[in-house]
Amino acid sequence: MTERLLEVDGFRMHFSTRDGVVKAVDDVSFTLDAGQTLGVVGESGSGKSVTALSIMGLVPSPPGEVVGGDIRFKGESICAMSEERMRHVRGNSIAMIFQDPMTSLNPVFRVGRQVAESLRVHKGASRAEADAQAVELLDLVGIPHAHERARDYPHEFSGGMRQRAMIAMALACDPDILIADEPTTALDVTIQAQIIELMEALQARTGTAIIIITHDLGVVADIADRVLVMYAGRPVEYGTAEEIFYRPAHPYTWGLHDSLPRHDVPGKSVLRPIEGQPPSLVDLPGGCAFHPRCPHATGRCRTEVPEPRDIHSGHKAACHYAGEPGFVRGSEPGATREVGA
Repeated sequence: MTERLLEVDGFRMHFSTRDGVVKAVDDVSFTLDAGQTLGVVGESGSGKSVTALSIMGLVPSPPGEVVGGDIRFKGESICAMSEERMRHVRGNSIAMIFQDPMTSLNPVFRVGRQVAESLRVHKGASRAEADAQAVELLDLVGIPHAHERARDYPHEFSGGMRQRAMIAMALACDPDILIADEPTTALDVTIQAQIIELMEALQARTGTAIIIITHDLGVVADIADRVLVMYAGRPVEYGTAEEIFYRPAHPYTWGLHDSLPRHDVPGKSVLRPIEGQPPSLVDLPGGCAFHPRCPHATGRCRTEVPEPRDIHSGHKAACHYAGEPGFVRGSEPGATREVGA
């Protein structure tokens, strides 16, 4: 049987601010098995990165506070781990590729030394052993002339090469889980494709499970097995990539699809953005957080928070009408309504 690596169960992470409590992550649940790739998508501020940082144990407390649920790695609660235990897990069993390599790579140390550091800390390798393995890792991720380039500083690398160096650092200790937070955002489309292909090839080689966090549905379509769609800190849809892309059940997921240009479909060459703006996490609207932007919203949507509904075999959507006859993508706004709504 496939090993269950990660369980996120009703997890809630809130932040206390001068303006009030920010519900950054609110009742998020998903699982991750060995060799599986999970895509987490949503607009900026939807809680994607805070979820990833919580898994890594990198949210400072205060201001962050776990107010409910749990995150378990191989059955062990990350929320209950001591900092010493978490330091052993972080970078060793669970590694992360951060969004901007230039804020993660130290500008005053050579790239090879930074890749070698985790090998010395977590694996007890000597300096010579770690340096040699760092060169092998840089070569593995496709950096040409790795032996020479290992002596370069981060500013001497291109954006794509810095991202490859970050992947080498993350893979140094053969982690069980690799979290990639917007790994292709600042790269041109050619380099984006190369980075995705590299991650797929390394996963096939090592069996590492991947969580890829992005706002780009195209990236998710290329690599993910399962997809979690988030909005305003909450999960709104969860299912296989096939279900999310071909049988989406939540109006927000429909909106994400329709906001993408499609040159192979008549009338889809023009962007159709989702109207309005995401809500403030300090002052969320009543009921469904998406209702102010949803053309299908009813009175019930404005007053009652929807619970995830099981559409089919684990495909879930947090919408009062998801899965009901006639309530499908492309239906007219208002096609599904409560009596008297």
